[in-house]
Amino acid sequence: MADVTRLIEVIEPEAAALGFELVRVKLSGQGEERTLQVMAEDPATGQLVVEQCMALSRRVSDRIDEVEEQGEELVQGAYNLEVSSPGIDRPLTRAKDYANWAGHEVNISLKEPVGDHRRLRGELLGIEGETVAVEDRKAGRIEVPLQTIHSAKLVLTDKLIAATRPLDVSGVDEIEETLEEEKADD
Repeated sequence: MADVTRLIEVIEPEAAALGFELVRVKLSGQGEERTLQVMAEDPATGQLVVEQCMALSRRVSDRIDEVEEQGEELVQGAYNLEVSSPGIDRPLTRAKDYANWAGHEVNISLKEPVGDHRRLRGELLGIEGETVAVEDRKAGRIEVPLQTIHSAKLVLTDKLIAATRPLDVSGVDEIEETLEEEKADD
């Protein structure tokens, strides 16, 4: 199994060199079906466009290869590298995410129960220090330590759509055409 903390140490400078902020690094799957997911955003837009994803993918791939050529195995065996923007119903992974997205609906899964609750769904009230506050639909206001959160994700709502900058999809058509052409050639 890969050390995600070490992967972040290797990947984060590559994202920063391009002016991006790392949102999440996650390794999932088993055997030959593993995926190393690198999620980043341009702080100016909160997203990455296709060209930015491609640039980051190349940098990350080259850097991992370079580290592994020096004898350190970052990820054992084969894997697929996936570089993406966080999307509209983005995961919340950093303390600032809980501040930036306060007022929106969120799903939170906890590592350990807080009171009788392992899952929360409701309005994200924000973060103070290391404590996240949620107005849970069933239980009312609940405060949880940030370190007890296993995963958190925004829920797609009309309010979230209205608050999110339109996605820039320039370049997508060209990539789809390239993929279609490759399939036609096979």
